[in-house]
Amino acid sequence: MKIVRLYADAAGESHFDELAEPGVEFRVNAEFSRLIGAHGLMFKETKAQGDTPALGHWHTAPQRQYVLFLTGRTEIEASDGDTRILETGDVMLVEDTFGKGHRNRRLSPEPELWAFVRSEKT
Repeated sequence: MKIVRLYADAAGESHFDELAEPGVEFRVNAEFSRLIGAHGLMFKETKAQGDTPALGHWHTAPQRQYVLFLTGRTEIEASDGDTRILETGDVMLVEDTFGKGHRNRRLSPEPELWAFVRSEKT
């Protein structure tokens, strides 16, 4: 299972890379990952927007968290200028809790729904 990772280096510059979360169990015709320690779940629902996508402000993550993209399509820009487009079904691990941060641009005019799962370092 592919997970996009957003992290800050020692100088505070944000970068992307990808993690592979391997399946450790196969049952009910599906592959399951390991159990990942987490505490807290929060949802974010945005309202519909017009035809011009807004570019958000630079910000850091409040803490290490997984972001589950339940509906919508968004472009995330790291402070190093690299971008990723994330859409329904994608998962991102956000670890840039300090430094220059990242910003978002919504690419779909429809409402978006994201889930944030606060995670322990594992």
